Amino acid sequence: MENRNPKIRAVNLGGWLVTEGWIKPSLFDAIPNKDFLDGTRLQFRSMTVGKYLCAESGGGHRLIANCRGTPAVGKRPAGSSSQWKTFRLWRINERLFNFRVANKQFVGLDSGGDGVDLVATCDSPGTLETFEIVRNTDDPSRVRIKASNSCFLQVRTEERVTADYQCDESNVWGDEDPSVFVMNFTKRLEGEFQVTNGLGPQKAPEVMREHWSTFIVEDDFKFIAENGLNAVRIPVGWWIASGPNPPRPYVGGSLAYLDNAFSWAEKYGLKVIIDLRAAPKSQNGWERSSSRDGFREWGDTDDTIQQTLHVIEFLTSRPSTRVIIRFCLCRYTKSLSLYAVDLLNEPLAETLPQEIVSRYYIAGHNAVRKHSSSAYVIMSCMLETSSKELLLPNANSLDRTVVDMQCYFLCDTKLDTIQDTLPFFYEDWFAQLESLASSDGPLIFVGEWVAEWGPNGATEEENQEYVEAQLKAYGRATFGWAYWTLKCAEDHWSLEWMIRNGYIKL
Repeated sequence: MENRNPKIRAVNLGGWLVTEGWIKPSLFDAIPNKDFLDGTRLQFRSMTVGKYLCAESGGGHRLIANCRGTPAVGKRPAGSSSQWKTFRLWRINERLFNFRVANKQFVGLDSGGDGVDLVATCDSPGTLETFEIVRNTDDPSRVRIKASNSCFLQVRTEERVTADYQCDESNVWGDEDPSVFVMNFTKRLEGEFQVTNGLGPQKAPEVMREHWSTFIVEDDFKFIAENGLNAVRIPVGWWIASGPNPPRPYVGGSLAYLDNAFSWAEKYGLKVIIDLRAAPKSQNGWERSSSRDGFREWGDTDDTIQQTLHVIEFLTSRPSTRVIIRFCLCRYTKSLSLYAVDLLNEPLAETLPQEIVSRYYIAGHNAVRKHSSSAYVIMSCMLETSSKELLLPNANSLDRTVVDMQCYFLCDTKLDTIQDTLPFFYEDWFAQLESLASSDGPLIFVGEWVAEWGPNGATEEENQEYVEAQLKAYGRATFGWAYWTLKCAEDHWSLEWMIRNGYIKL
């Protein structure tokens, strides 16, 4: 059996090279009309018929206005009308948008007939699929929707919606007006795509480069090394491999800051784990994977997998102009700091076939091995017990592999005291870590965890006891653990804040 290195105690550098809005909300402050970012989910209820606009059958047909409110639990129809009446924005600029529906088509004007009927049949939006949302200044929840023909949508009947209503700002926004809708927000995304596309090509480079240069700096690496940690896990997005000119709306330049991180890690004796957090077309539909609109489309075509493998190979092979060992320019794979490569963060179990992920993991492992025989290769579990059982045999057949089992135990508020919480916590996570660990299998890594205990008003002593329990549990992981994250607007999610305030001592 291979010699197993000492366990790592790491911290994630979340929200730095891949944006997560909740970590640093101020990144979004300069976005004009920021209520309407890519992926924002909207519903529109017609004032005249009292029902919601929806794409008939979820897309592929006409737009109608016959969806009622969400049915009672247990009475929701097949196909879920709540999905049919929800529209996902694609932002063109601060005024103009596309509406994507449940089956992934876009709403637009019907090019046949008189050109005023609304359909959801287009797979790639153009002029006919472009709309403006006009809000009432006195009541912003009341809106009109202007189509590309400069007319507003109106609900003629529950079965027919047209774009042929003429009005101006002086029109009354009354309940009898067929062009007036009440707009509901049902979800909002704040990831890398949202911030860069929202800021636009003029503002985004300035804002993002200022963020990269100030959010994580050399002193942070010194702080990490001085406080009992021996590694950092750095989330990156697929666009980092595109150099200074990534596809729009992404901003080039983050690669230089990854180089800085390797230099600082060398200086302070820290190991580095590169974590591919965002893959092309999103592997899970979440904002942290830089999804544009919440759909998971990674793996739907072989192109997305091949592009992802290119990113992995780029990160483990490219010459670095910043990492210097013994005065020679080296590759990341020659750096003593490159400890592991995390192939894909949190692939979505519910919609991704296991065989696609397994095939990618094997190819990703081979891509790393082309350039490094020593770097560990980390594979994320797909969150369900059954998928873990399927993943582990594949990992067993590969060398120097690690399974990432993220452990977010956000306590149910029904468990009022720490004494109620700890038995449940131990039973849950100890059992899972023990079941996955084996002497000849892949190493187990708790790639993310946080000391956030559910009940409000917990005392400092209770929080400290909870932290100690987690450290004890995750200390059983055979590869080690990484706290999420170093800096965050939410105090308990910030390891820096937790250390400075005495909650965590390593």
